[in-house]
Amino acid sequence: MAKVEVREFTPAEMRHHRSEKWRDAPADVLPLPVAEMDFEIAEPIRNLLIEMVQRSDLGYLGPIPELGISFAKFAKNRWQWTLDPEQIHTVTDVGVGVVEVLRLFTKPGDKVLISSPVYHNFYTWVNETGVEKVDVPFLQNKNGWEIDFDGIKQAYKSGIKVHILCSPHNPIGRVYLKDELLQIAQLAHEHGVVVISDEIHAPLTFAESTFIPFLSLGPVAQGVGVTITAASKAWNIAGLKCAIVVTQNDAMSKRISALPPATHYRASLLGAFATATAFADCEPWLDAVLEKLDSNRRFLKKILNEKLPTVRYEIPECSYLAWIDLASLNLGENPTKVLLEKGKVSFNPGHTFGPHTGQFTRLNFATSQNVLTQAVDRMVQAL
Repeated sequence: MAKVEVREFTPAEMRHHRSEKWRDAPADVLPLPVAEMDFEIAEPIRNLLIEMVQRSDLGYLGPIPELGISFAKFAKNRWQWTLDPEQIHTVTDVGVGVVEVLRLFTKPGDKVLISSPVYHNFYTWVNETGVEKVDVPFLQNKNGWEIDFDGIKQAYKSGIKVHILCSPHNPIGRVYLKDELLQIAQLAHEHGVVVISDEIHAPLTFAESTFIPFLSLGPVAQGVGVTITAASKAWNIAGLKCAIVVTQNDAMSKRISALPPATHYRASLLGAFATATAFADCEPWLDAVLEKLDSNRRFLKKILNEKLPTVRYEIPECSYLAWIDLASLNLGENPTKVLLEKGKVSFNPGHTFGPHTGQFTRLNFATSQNVLTQAVDRMVQAL
């Protein structure tokens, strides 16, 4: 099989895109916040979408057994995880999936555990469902970010109903170890807690790390766990709107079957079939993207060391989001805002991921190395 080439768009080309990342950015700002890639999508997905549009095949989404079958095939091939395709439910996106699953297992005022810093929409989902947030932050040390298991155990004892995991983790770029996930599964089993595992970044795990699907850990994890994931991050199709909710336990599957029927029908016809195509036919494209992202994550480390040597950046184990500590630059309470105002470069501010990470910023490196060089140069200009 011929090697797949993944074309990078230039900023000039991206300016014609209609997505939030580019439409929200003023012409003089280089935008690197939103988690989408500046890459051309996989050819099988593009061909499918063109065919469906040419046939005016743009109706409502009905039954789609292909989705469960293709994800099961991908999971087996990628992670040696054997799952039941019939325990896969379609939803609009990961956020809608989390919110609707929270509504099944909680009522307003119930306690839900998260660990900051974490993807900022975790806070949105908690607020939307009216549950009480219990935050057990990661512990930062010289070796990176460590799970506070003592704090998690105390939270479980306090009577939480749900524990939401970001696995692999956004923004810190960490892949959970098997022993860590087993501890969480056992705690959840002992305390009657449901674990919702957001695994949207899992296909983007780099070769030196091993992603462990939560539901692959056996009966204990399957009895307490619900996985929510999508092809949107790994194959750059977020705008097509489709995600999946996965269970591997009959009782849990029955609970999830109580999701409102509209959660399926509000997903996009184009998105659902593009997702099935991604999982079934687009691993070669994914492998090519991972090769490019692997180069980019290391290139970013190199140029930061050269041009901003006091800045702390640990190369992530997954995805394309760099979590950068800017404290040494002394840019005030919100360094990301200073970089935007003085350097005309846009990242995600650290305080949106957690109350104690205001000196951090999140940078999307799924772009060209020329753009990354421009971004770091603009950071330097802001000082």
